[in-house]
Amino acid sequence: MENKLNKRERYKAKLKPIDYYKDFENIDFESLTEGDRYYLQDFGIFNVEFLEDEFTIRIRIPGGRISAEQFQAIADIVSEYNLTIILTARAGIQLHGIEVDDILEIHKRINALGVSTWQSFGDNVRNIVTDAYDGCGKYAQIEVYPIVMEMHDYIIKNPRYVGMLPRRVSIGISGNRANVTSFFANDIYFALAKKDGIFGFNVYLGGKNTEVAQSANIFLATDEVFDFFKAFVEAFYLHGSRFSRAKTRIFHMIEDIGMDGMRAHIKTEYKKDFEDAGELILERAEFSEFHELKDKSFGFCYQTDFSRLTASEIKDIASFATKSRAEIRFGIDQNIYIIGLSEASTTLKSPAISNTIVACAGNLCPYAVWSIKDETSYLPLDKINEHLIQVGFSGCAKGCGRHRHTDIGLIGLKTNNFGDTDGGARIFLGAEHSSGASVGRQLFSMVPFVHLESVVSLAIKLFELSGYKNFEEYASKVLNNYSEEFLSLWFLANLETGNSFELSARDEIGSFEYEKELLKKEFFELDFWEHVDENFHNAVSYLSKKLWTIEGEDPHYKPKIERTSFR
Repeated sequence: MENKLNKRERYKAKLKPIDYYKDFENIDFESLTEGDRYYLQDFGIFNVEFLEDEFTIRIRIPGGRISAEQFQAIADIVSEYNLTIILTARAGIQLHGIEVDDILEIHKRINALGVSTWQSFGDNVRNIVTDAYDGCGKYAQIEVYPIVMEMHDYIIKNPRYVGMLPRRVSIGISGNRANVTSFFANDIYFALAKKDGIFGFNVYLGGKNTEVAQSANIFLATDEVFDFFKAFVEAFYLHGSRFSRAKTRIFHMIEDIGMDGMRAHIKTEYKKDFEDAGELILERAEFSEFHELKDKSFGFCYQTDFSRLTASEIKDIASFATKSRAEIRFGIDQNIYIIGLSEASTTLKSPAISNTIVACAGNLCPYAVWSIKDETSYLPLDKINEHLIQVGFSGCAKGCGRHRHTDIGLIGLKTNNFGDTDGGARIFLGAEHSSGASVGRQLFSMVPFVHLESVVSLAIKLFELSGYKNFEEYASKVLNNYSEEFLSLWFLANLETGNSFELSARDEIGSFEYEKELLKKEFFELDFWEHVDENFHNAVSYLSKKLWTIEGEDPHYKPKIERTSFR
């Protein structure tokens, strides 16, 4: 079948987004068409047909750096219009609950502050991110903020690229030897590296929320990054697929033509030979609430309420930063960093324990079915915080909570597998996220929310018993050397018996027979064995339903309501 442009590309072919903007003042926001909604995303405005009177604005904060004055001005807008404000997992800001009569005025006021809403949604280079401690932390080697701004300025309002890329592009760059959060979920990641005694960057391509970026075997000196960036964007603009939306990301382009093909397209625009990759300089480090900086001052991590903020909070943070002559930065962990404190103390009090948890917008987004930020209450937050376990919580499979790039990943979904339709979460474990070695693997396709704490607590208990210093190392040495179905059954059997039998480290994944013998050693008396044949699949299904749906035995089970039919 002949390939056809996808629907969004057909709109672009009729009218470029930059030309659409010429009549921006005259848009009838009460009567938007499908095309209007596509175009508005390129200027930071999001709206869906079934919530036609409610709008979202996303604000780019390149490198996560914002002045106290800008932050306070945004808070004033939030307060004046009674909006909801959250930080995004790309170190930006989203304003929710904007009424149709106010959207144009708010859009104007924000863009007059020295920040921008342009190209924060849609088929664009999205907000460019780096580490919150860029240039100042004790792990900082190369300050990349000047490069971030060079890339940002090149893209913003560039008529060739505004809304005209085949799909969104996420870019991460870090000149730090260790980072608060991993950047391997980006379409392109410039990672600190060293070659021939010179620090620069290795290039990784093709990451997304469910995949890790792979080495392109390219090393760049600091002054080469911007030219490479321009070549990369142009190559994607010229050669990226514009057909099925499901196959238009950089990941799929590399899948189609290979990394060598991708390199060749970029090289054509770069017009220079590439140097092979250098030595990746990337350590794993734990970051505490206060972090000593290179100049002996301190950075403070203000833990948000899972990215939610209030206008009064912002006022307090902006006021404190001004009085302390400190800098405000956003992290991609949805927290706020106050940089340059004279001592490791502050009058600010974080409202939540959230420094290692990323949660998507939840019910503020039309794609999520639950209020994901509230569902964090089902998690053993104290234990997660004690061990600094990285958790990603997404409201749908799109993965804005980066659930497959964390120690424990969750997708909030609906299920009727255990009775009436209710909330639940798909669980992933064991991403080797710091090095970009692998994404997390699925442990359970669905766990009812009311049982979520017991499952996650068991995962943490088994980690504690292992003696490893962090969950990622435990996953690498233990979890990831057993099959997914074996781990599912091992967890269920421990839950049924109330035990916490630990697993030993292995160098490779064992055979089915080996795993079966391990289960027999500890759980021979359980009744799931009649469901074990050539794999553990049926046994997992049987035991999960037995534990979570048996009427009369499960105190959380809700019997189906009898309804009268009048038809």
